[in-house]
Amino acid sequence: MRKSQFWAGVTSPLIALSGIGAAIQINHSWWRITENAISDLGRVGLPNNWVLNVSLILTALLGGYYVTGLFPILKNGLEKAGVTVFSLGLVFLALIGLFPEGTSPHYTVSWGFFIFASLGYLIAGIGFWIEGHRNIGIFTVSLFVVEVVLAKWAFGAFQGVAIPEFIGVFAIGTWHYSVLFTLFKNDQ
Repeated sequence: MRKSQFWAGVTSPLIALSGIGAAIQINHSWWRITENAISDLGRVGLPNNWVLNVSLILTALLGGYYVTGLFPILKNGLEKAGVTVFSLGLVFLALIGLFPEGTSPHYTVSWGFFIFASLGYLIAGIGFWIEGHRNIGIFTVSLFVVEVVLAKWAFGAFQGVAIPEFIGVFAIGTWHYSVLFTLFKNDQ
C-alpha cells in the first residue's frame, strides 16, 4: 500500500464526519438528532447543502483510493469479497452526495450505503478470522451484532433516523480504523 493510499484511508472518514458536523452547525436552528436524518442536511434546495454532499463524495473517492491499495494485501477470497462489497458501499456513499434528499434515488442509495458497507465489513472480518486474525474476526462479528441491535432499537425509539444512521456510521468507521491500524501495525 502506498503512503498516499494509507493517508487517504486515515482522512476519508474524518472528512465525512467534519462535513456532517459543519452541516449540523450551519443548520443547528432547525436540525435535531432525534427528529431528522443526516441526509436532511444535504437536501435539494437547502442553502449550503453542498457542505454535506461534497464531503460524502470526497470521502467515497478517498475511500476508494485507499481500497485499491488494500486489495494486494488481502490473502483470501472472503477478505476480497468483503472489501469488494464494502467498496460498493463507498459507491453508494458518493451517490448519496450526488442524489441528495429530494431526488428519487436518494432513499435507495442511502440504504445501499449502510447495507453494503456493513455487510462488506462483516464478510471481510470473517475472512480475516479465517486467515488467522482471530481478534479482528471476533471484534468484527461483535461490532456488527451491536450495530444491528442498537440501530433496530433506535429506529423504534426516535422519530428521526439520524441516531440509527450515526450508529451505522460509527460502526463502519470503527471497523475501518481497526483494520487500517492493525494492517499498518503488522506492516511495521
